Amino acid sequence: MSVTMPAAAAPWAPPQLTMNQKVLAFATMCVGMFIALLDIQIVSASLRDIGGGLSAGADDTVWVQTSYLIAEIIVIPMSGWLSRVFSTRWLFAGSAAGFTVASMLCGMAWDINSMIAFRALQGFIGGSMIPMVFTTAFYFFAGKQRVIAAATVGALASLAPTLGPTVGGWITDHFSWHWLFFINLGPGIFVAVVVPMLVKIDRPNLNLIKDADYFGIVLMSLFLGCLEYTLEEGPRLDWFGDHVILTTAWISGLAGVGFIWRTLTYAHPIVDLRALKDRNFALGCFFSFITGIGIFATIYLTPLFLGRVRGFSALEIGLAVFSTGVFQIMSIPLYSWLANRVDLRWLMMVGLAMFAVSMWNFAPITHDWGADQLMLPQALRGMGQQFAVAPTVTLTLGGLAPDRLKLASGLFNLMRNLGGAIGIAACATIINDRTNLHFQRLAEHLNASNDAMGQMLSGAGSNLLAWGLDNGNAQAGALRQLWTLTLREAQTQTFGDVFLCVMVCFVLAFAMVPLMRKIAPPKAPSADAH
Repeated sequence: MSVTMPAAAAPWAPPQLTMNQKVLAFATMCVGMFIALLDIQIVSASLRDIGGGLSAGADDTVWVQTSYLIAEIIVIPMSGWLSRVFSTRWLFAGSAAGFTVASMLCGMAWDINSMIAFRALQGFIGGSMIPMVFTTAFYFFAGKQRVIAAATVGALASLAPTLGPTVGGWITDHFSWHWLFFINLGPGIFVAVVVPMLVKIDRPNLNLIKDADYFGIVLMSLFLGCLEYTLEEGPRLDWFGDHVILTTAWISGLAGVGFIWRTLTYAHPIVDLRALKDRNFALGCFFSFITGIGIFATIYLTPLFLGRVRGFSALEIGLAVFSTGVFQIMSIPLYSWLANRVDLRWLMMVGLAMFAVSMWNFAPITHDWGADQLMLPQALRGMGQQFAVAPTVTLTLGGLAPDRLKLASGLFNLMRNLGGAIGIAACATIINDRTNLHFQRLAEHLNASNDAMGQMLSGAGSNLLAWGLDNGNAQAGALRQLWTLTLREAQTQTFGDVFLCVMVCFVLAFAMVPLMRKIAPPKAPSADAH
């Protein structure tokens, strides 16, 4: 009597999508990534309005941005593991849905504490969407299509934070700060509905929860969370002169060492640090770090200059920096055409060089610079971002095996955000220190032998006397005007110094590009690999 053995279950294969369906699925995920990245900076030009609406001071209001960054920087490196547990499909859809709800809560916040809590929730839930778009692009597309997809992802990754102040300023001036968050509701619902229909590239594996490195997650959270807090608050609180900053720095350092040791010794790490053995990936993370410095530091510096020195409103700041995004968008077709014909390393060198030249053109900044004077350096920066970021994505992630891509993508994206955090902190520190230095040097020339100063004080005093002030108050008012003008010039010279420092970073990155290996675009991964 023969017994019929049951047939072995066939391995699961994802459904085959048409090219139109792949494009729609990829575009939908790009929308999710864009709004998550846009919200990093969308509040930057409107913090004063948010603080006024919630009756909060400047020290508390800054946490509207800081809480989002801390939460996002913690979840980004975890996104690869989370997508393996819950699948790309359901993690992305859940992130979009949660991000939408958190955005609604931010818009309905009743005080500064609720706003900070909801912003942290928004950053933590939405942060997973960013690296998953990178990995999905390499799954859906191959060859020339992959180049275009990488160009798109790279453009959005640098364009969204750049447009943040512009979009935020326009919304705040025309509506109210509440709509900075309500604007996410439509796109968020769309992404949460469409992604489960089309993005079926892998299946959940809940068994991974049992072997998860929970101790490593705790160490990583302490390391990145305390590091982000130290970098954000350090310039404002005099760094290690503040006991809280000193404490968080120590916690971050010790937790960081413990996290690296744990990740390299644990069988199932939460982040694939071993991918750094691949030269292209290690260099790519470095370039991602440098471009993070450039993108976020200039987004921080330009609005700060226009607000402090020129006294621009949120909308005026947004319009002045808008040209960066315009020129980046205009350069996408050119990059896509060249990327299929020219070694990507050469294109990356062009992008890094253009970014460095942009910073060089920012350096001679004066107190009367506005949108017209900023046009050329921002045009170079916009094109430089496109030509630097997109090839970095392809060269760094394009050569990795599919089974390592998810974990490595989180680390790659983390480096960009870390670069931004460190870049902003360094810029803020340089501004504080160099402004004092330039002020003292300018003040050394303000003495009785300076005829121009004497004429200025005499003219200002006469004007104040004409307004009815007595002689003593008129002289005090004239000296106050002199002090204000000196501080303005000291700040302006300092901004030039900071732009030169950013330029040095890009010159260093430019020199290291030849160390990367040229890679041939790999074929689309097979179903078995997922």
